[in-house]
Amino acid sequence: MAGSDSAADLEVRIERYNEAWNAQDLDAIVAFHAPGMVFENHTAGERAEGPDVRRHIGEIFANWPDIRFRGRRLYVRDGLVVSEWTATATHADGRRLEWDGIDVFPFENGLILRKDVYSAGHRPRVLET
Repeated sequence: MAGSDSAADLEVRIERYNEAWNAQDLDAIVAFHAPGMVFENHTAGERAEGPDVRRHIGEIFANWPDIRFRGRRLYVRDGLVVSEWTATATHADGRRLEWDGIDVFPFENGLILRKDVYSAGHRPRVLET
């Protein structure tokens, strides 16, 4: 996955990354990450680094098997992507939930160095019960 950090290349790269998340394709997701990548969800107080990131993302998919993300806005510049999104998922109690968030992605050599997540996941909107 290594490559350019130009805004044009990163826009294509982040679109493919988001598609991998919605497909819950761990292999594809991890292929976008730099070896020492840090995944930090600041809202949830969760952090994983390097090889632990794959396990952490796998746990997200296990806990939210139907989670999907819809992009709202994308800000791209050389070496950096900021993505605004809305997530939808079904809670274990059957409620269909939705919440908004922002991911901040610094890149190096076409790979994601960090994924800093800030979201309203702690107070989601209930779509149906």
